[in-house]
Amino acid sequence: MKRVVIKLGSSIVAQDSGELREDVLQRICDVVASLHGEGKEVVIVSSGAIAHGVRIMGLTSRPGAVEELQAASAVGQGKLYRVYDELLRERELISAQLLLTFMDMSARTNYLNARQTLRKLLDWRVVPVINENDTTATDEISFGDNDFLAAQVAILVAADLLVLLTDIDGLHTADPRHDPEARLVHEVSDFEALEGVEVGHSTSPLGSGGMRSKVVAADMATAAGIRAVICNGVRVGALEAVLAGHMEGTNFPPRAARHSSFKLWLRYAKPSHGTLLVDGGAARALREDGTSLLPVGIVEVLGSFDAGDAVEIVERVPAEQGSGGAGAPLGKGICNYSAEELRRVMGLKSKAVQEILPRATEEAVHRDYLVLA
Repeated sequence: MKRVVIKLGSSIVAQDSGELREDVLQRICDVVASLHGEGKEVVIVSSGAIAHGVRIMGLTSRPGAVEELQAASAVGQGKLYRVYDELLRERELISAQLLLTFMDMSARTNYLNARQTLRKLLDWRVVPVINENDTTATDEISFGDNDFLAAQVAILVAADLLVLLTDIDGLHTADPRHDPEARLVHEVSDFEALEGVEVGHSTSPLGSGGMRSKVVAADMATAAGIRAVICNGVRVGALEAVLAGHMEGTNFPPRAARHSSFKLWLRYAKPSHGTLLVDGGAARALREDGTSLLPVGIVEVLGSFDAGDAVEIVERVPAEQGSGGAGAPLGKGICNYSAEELRRVMGLKSKAVQEILPRATEEAVHRDYLVLA
């Protein structure tokens, strides 16, 4: 294990009152320093800016309005980073603050720039401390209390391990705070098996995430061949046990079928701008033969998008088999046509497409820019 991403949720960084858990932060920075001393590279992804801002401003609860959340983050973010910087400096480590937004992940150029910056910081033996730039985010908390962001960062830096710290021991069969019969799930190797598990959205009063976003983050990381663990960051010794390779918390082993970073970016980070409904023949060819999607297989175009935007691809269900509407998603891809262009040529063979759009490519979505569901 060479490279680790450690994500601290709001419940780890701050108490329900918004007051920082300084003892917890001290202990985690001790662990970071120990890893650094062993020659390992560590990235910290930290929530808590809003919670800290709420505390500083004396607010009685987490705000609901976006502008209030952004303002609370503006108050808390710099002061929270200063705590990390001082703690790491006391341990003779240099840190750097990075504030990222969903758009930094969804725009490919920004994504690559973020990756280059992070990798250079690690080359310099700097500890990056990352949070979402809540003051400019258009949605409340786009990354789901930074779980999604932590997974994206783990993929960006090709981490070996992603540790998601929360205030309970891991994923349970039900919410342990409400169900005394809830049992800890020690390992998840099949995400479909979680259908019988109550994966909830509950979180602390000052947080925005929940166990569901952590499971999604683990899904993302393991698809890139990265081991993920959800564990209790408040309990002394839990993080150290994970790093020592012990069965602590809920473990998500890396999956053998690793996906390229581009296809992981496309699947999880690139927002879709429209939907292409395809016929049964095109659906089979995509699923079974790994082909590209041609205009001839498209039966309906939904939404408005430009060439180069991402689109969902869905099989059209024949009327005799159901309602005659959309079925299960087949995948997601980068479209070579705009919605307006596709509506002109959908259902047509390649020769006819060339007559209408002489400069168009043969594929509506090339297989190299398509990821199946």
